[in-house]
Amino acid sequence: MRILPLLCALLLLMLQGAAGLSLPPGMPEACEHRGGFCSRGSCPPGIGRVGICSEQEFCCRSRWYP
Repeated sequence: MRILPLLCALLLLMLQGAAGLSLPPGMPEACEHRGGFCSRGSCPPGIGRVGICSEQEFCCRSRWYP
């Protein structure tokens, strides 16, 4: 019975973490959550494209981001 409160706390932490990862692709918030930024047209030199923010913007992120 002592483990039940610990399991409930762990379950709540997992649900909170999953809520932050549930952003649909194509939203600027999803890009920022991945450690990137939105850039119109193309990404700057040395920066990789990792997704889409909108029809005209790409999600860009440094290749050295952890």
